[in-house]
Amino acid sequence: MAEPYVALQSVMMPSDTNPYGTIFGGVILSNLDMAGAIAAAREVRLAGGEPNLSYVTVALNRVEFKQPVFVGDVVRYETTVTKWGRTSITLQVNVISDRLGEQIRVTEAEIVYVGINKERQPVPLLPTKTANS
Repeated sequence: MAEPYVALQSVMMPSDTNPYGTIFGGVILSNLDMAGAIAAAREVRLAGGEPNLSYVTVALNRVEFKQPVFVGDVVRYETTVTKWGRTSITLQVNVISDRLGEQIRVTEAEIVYVGINKERQPVPLLPTKTANS
Protein backbone atom coordinates (compact mmCIF):
# COMPACT_ATOMS: atom_id res chain seq x y z
CA MET A 1 0.00 0.00 0.00
CA ALA A 2 1.25 3.46 -0.87
CA GLU A 3 2.27 5.98 1.75
CA PRO A 4 -0.52 8.41 2.69
CA TYR A 5 -0.42 11.77 0.96
CA VAL A 6 -0.95 14.91 3.06
CA ALA A 7 -3.32 16.81 0.80
CA LEU A 8 -4.14 19.62 3.19
CA GLN A 9 -3.04 20.97 6.56
CA SER A 10 -4.44 23.90 8.49
CA VAL A 11 -4.58 25.44 11.93
CA MET A 12 -8.02 25.65 13.52
CA MET A 13 -9.10 29.18 14.42
CA PRO A 14 -11.75 30.66 16.72
CA SER A 15 -13.94 31.45 13.70
CA ASP A 16 -14.19 27.66 13.07
CA THR A 17 -15.91 26.88 16.39
CA ASN A 18 -19.44 25.77 17.16
CA PRO A 19 -21.44 26.99 20.21
CA TYR A 20 -19.70 24.34 22.35
CA GLY A 21 -16.23 25.76 21.73
CA THR A 22 -14.99 22.88 19.56
CA ILE A 23 -14.42 22.97 15.81
CA PHE A 24 -17.66 22.78 13.83
CA GLY A 25 -18.04 19.46 12.00
CA GLY A 26 -18.90 21.31 8.79
CA VAL A 27 -15.42 22.86 8.75
CA ILE A 28 -13.88 19.39 8.96
CA LEU A 29 -16.26 18.08 6.25
CA SER A 30 -15.42 20.96 3.93
CA ASN A 31 -11.69 20.38 4.37
CA LEU A 32 -12.16 16.60 3.95
CA ASP A 33 -13.82 17.18 0.60
CA MET A 34 -11.17 19.66 -0.53
CA ALA A 35 -8.33 17.34 0.52
CA GLY A 36 -9.93 14.42 -1.26
CA ALA A 37 -10.38 16.35 -4.50
CA ILE A 38 -6.76 17.56 -4.38
CA ALA A 39 -5.56 13.99 -3.80
CA ALA A 40 -7.81 12.54 -6.53
CA ALA A 41 -6.36 14.92 -9.12
CA ARG A 42 -2.82 14.14 -7.95
CA GLU A 43 -3.29 10.37 -8.03
CA VAL A 44 -4.82 10.42 -11.50
CA ARG A 45 -1.93 12.55 -12.82
CA LEU A 46 0.64 10.24 -11.18
CA ALA A 47 -1.02 7.22 -12.78
CA GLY A 48 -0.73 8.80 -16.24
CA GLY A 49 -4.29 10.06 -16.48
CA GLU A 50 -5.76 13.23 -17.85
CA PRO A 51 -4.27 16.26 -16.02
CA ASN A 52 -7.09 18.71 -16.85
CA LEU A 53 -10.11 17.02 -15.32
CA SER A 54 -12.29 18.40 -12.59
CA TYR A 55 -13.55 16.16 -9.80
CA VAL A 56 -16.99 16.05 -8.26
CA THR A 57 -17.90 14.32 -5.04
CA VAL A 58 -20.42 11.55 -5.63
CA ALA A 59 -20.40 9.82 -2.24
CA LEU A 60 -19.28 10.21 1.31
CA ASN A 61 -19.68 6.54 2.15
CA ARG A 62 -18.70 6.90 5.75
CA VAL A 63 -17.63 9.77 7.97
CA GLU A 64 -16.72 9.04 11.56
CA PHE A 65 -15.96 11.81 14.03
CA LYS A 66 -13.82 10.11 16.69
CA GLN A 67 -12.52 13.00 18.81
CA PRO A 68 -13.23 16.73 19.07
CA VAL A 69 -10.93 19.27 17.44
CA PHE A 70 -9.95 22.42 19.31
CA VAL A 71 -8.81 25.94 18.44
CA GLY A 72 -5.06 25.88 17.84
CA ASP A 73 -4.94 22.26 16.68
CA VAL A 74 -2.95 21.78 13.48
CA VAL A 75 -5.09 19.41 11.46
CA ARG A 76 -3.78 17.39 8.54
CA TYR A 77 -5.75 15.39 6.00
CA GLU A 78 -3.95 12.22 4.90
CA THR A 79 -5.31 10.45 1.84
CA THR A 80 -4.90 6.96 0.43
CA VAL A 81 -6.47 5.51 -2.71
CA THR A 82 -8.61 2.49 -1.88
CA LYS A 83 -10.27 1.80 -5.24
CA TRP A 84 -10.05 2.75 -8.90
CA GLY A 85 -13.09 2.71 -11.16
CA ARG A 86 -13.30 3.59 -14.84
CA THR A 87 -14.49 7.16 -14.13
CA SER A 88 -14.15 7.21 -10.35
CA ILE A 89 -11.57 7.06 -7.62
CA THR A 90 -12.24 6.20 -3.97
CA LEU A 91 -10.07 7.64 -1.22
CA GLN A 92 -9.73 7.04 2.48
CA VAL A 93 -9.12 10.36 4.24
CA ASN A 94 -7.78 10.30 7.78
CA VAL A 95 -7.82 13.51 9.78
CA ILE A 96 -5.05 13.82 12.33
CA SER A 97 -4.84 16.61 14.86
CA ASP A 98 -1.46 17.70 16.15
CA ARG A 99 -2.27 18.97 19.62
CA LEU A 100 0.84 20.20 21.41
CA GLY A 101 2.91 17.47 19.75
CA GLU A 102 0.40 14.67 20.34
CA GLN A 103 -0.99 13.05 17.17
CA ILE A 104 -4.72 12.30 17.52
CA ARG A 105 -6.84 10.65 14.84
CA VAL A 106 -9.99 12.76 15.02
CA THR A 107 -12.01 11.90 11.91
CA GLU A 108 -11.96 9.48 9.01
CA ALA A 109 -13.98 9.21 5.83
CA GLU A 110 -14.27 7.32 2.57
CA ILE A 111 -15.02 9.59 -0.37
CA VAL A 112 -15.75 8.79 -4.03
CA TYR A 113 -14.94 11.29 -6.78
CA VAL A 114 -15.78 11.19 -10.48
CA GLY A 115 -13.62 12.90 -13.08
CA ILE A 116 -15.54 15.19 -15.41
CA ASN A 117 -14.66 17.14 -18.54
CA LYS A 118 -15.53 20.75 -19.41
CA GLU A 119 -19.01 19.62 -20.49
CA ARG A 120 -19.45 18.15 -16.98
CA GLN A 121 -19.64 14.62 -18.37
CA PRO A 122 -17.92 11.68 -16.60
CA VAL A 123 -14.81 10.55 -18.45
CA PRO A 124 -12.33 7.67 -18.01
CA LEU A 125 -9.63 8.67 -15.55
CA LEU A 126 -6.84 6.62 -17.10
CA PRO A 127 -5.97 6.00 -20.74
CA THR A 128 -7.35 2.79 -22.16
CA LYS A 129 -4.80 0.26 -23.33
CA THR A 130 -4.88 -0.71 -26.99
CA ALA A 131 -3.83 -4.02 -28.49
CA ASN A 132 -0.59 -2.37 -29.70
CA SER A 133 0.44 -0.87 -26.36
